[in-house]
Amino acid sequence: MGQAGLHIPALDRSELALFREVYADIGDEQSIEQSLSTFSSHMTNVVSFLKSADQDSLVLFDELGAGTDPTEGAALAIAILSHLHEQGIRTMATTHYSELKIYALSTPGVENACCEFDVETLRPTYRLLIGVPGKSNAFAISSKLGLPVFIIDKAKEQISEQDESFEDVLTSLEQSRVTIENERAEIARYKEQVAELKKSLQEKEEKLDERKERILREANEQAHAILRDTKEYADQTMKLFHKFQKDHVDTASVEKERQNLKKRMSKAEKGMSSKQQKQKPTKQLKPSDLSLGDTVKVLSLNLKGTVSSHPDSKGYLFVQMGIIRSKVHISDLELVDEPVITTPSMQRTGAGKIRMSKAASISTEINLLGKTVDEAVAELDKYLDDAYIAHMKSVRIVHGKGTGALRKGVHNYLKRQKHVASFRLGEFGEGDAGVTIVEFKK
Repeated sequence: MGQAGLHIPALDRSELALFREVYADIGDEQSIEQSLSTFSSHMTNVVSFLKSADQDSLVLFDELGAGTDPTEGAALAIAILSHLHEQGIRTMATTHYSELKIYALSTPGVENACCEFDVETLRPTYRLLIGVPGKSNAFAISSKLGLPVFIIDKAKEQISEQDESFEDVLTSLEQSRVTIENERAEIARYKEQVAELKKSLQEKEEKLDERKERILREANEQAHAILRDTKEYADQTMKLFHKFQKDHVDTASVEKERQNLKKRMSKAEKGMSSKQQKQKPTKQLKPSDLSLGDTVKVLSLNLKGTVSSHPDSKGYLFVQMGIIRSKVHISDLELVDEPVITTPSMQRTGAGKIRMSKAASISTEINLLGKTVDEAVAELDKYLDDAYIAHMKSVRIVHGKGTGALRKGVHNYLKRQKHVASFRLGEFGEGDAGVTIVEFKK
């Protein structure tokens, strides 16, 4: 097949030998005319092979040593095969002799092989098994063909214990091989199923992660938009109040404008709560669990804030979330265990009213890695406002090195901030060019 350019039934990188001569002793060439018995015919061929064969030859024997006394025939066969093996001549021989099977098992460079045979159907399976000695199955085949059982039993009594033991070993080997192959096939099926399940789980996890990221991103964008609108409206309202103070506008107009602001803030809170899924606190809080300045999470808004008042008799209290001071119920809160940067202090205004300072849960660092410039600036805007109100001296912005686009966008934004005194890239040990240190004005 190889020399004809055909594909051979073998693995990649297999090598084929080029035989200059092929010597085959197959069939029975006995002749009355030439006074040749079966054994003599075979042996004549063997003698001619031994004279002519060399290392570039392939020698094929069919039932080597057959046609004479089994003991002597087996001994001759072993001697012939040993001689050819020592000369480095590649040889294949078929046999039913147990002695030759044992010879192949015990001799380096000589390998047993057999063709699988289904005793139940008396048909070959055409599977070549390398390394496994074949079993003759004479008794089994005879029984299937109808030979009386008592004759088979009597035949078994005639074979020696050694031969019987060897045949039992071959039978055990065959049974073990079949069992192992079945288990191996079953294991292969299990591996395929596990691989498919693993792939399916990974795909589901990726889809869930993508969905989670999309929901969080949309929620953050909506929250930032609502906060931005509310901040702008609050700034406009404060300017209007200052104008009223200068122009000495009557109290009724001021109160009317205050009511408008309150309605607008309530509308913003409802808009934010409608965008978020209702969550349940991990632990139902009691009024005694909360203190002024505690960091909490408002579950309906998915925002962190600071407790700025004690709960009333109905469980409502005020929470400061950035620039928004909202009245929420204690059942909508969850305590957040974060380090406190500053403690809330009580200050009295000129009018004698108590005002709460900006509290406490602001981190000294913000991480903007993986965000676009627009997303980073929107998040940074709120963070710097909160940090400045919390009287922090400096903060650390993590933007990474990468292409430098995010760092450039952050620096352009910082240049326009009036409450930023200075900013610089991090030094060795601070994050180098991957971070920016911001100093606030006092």
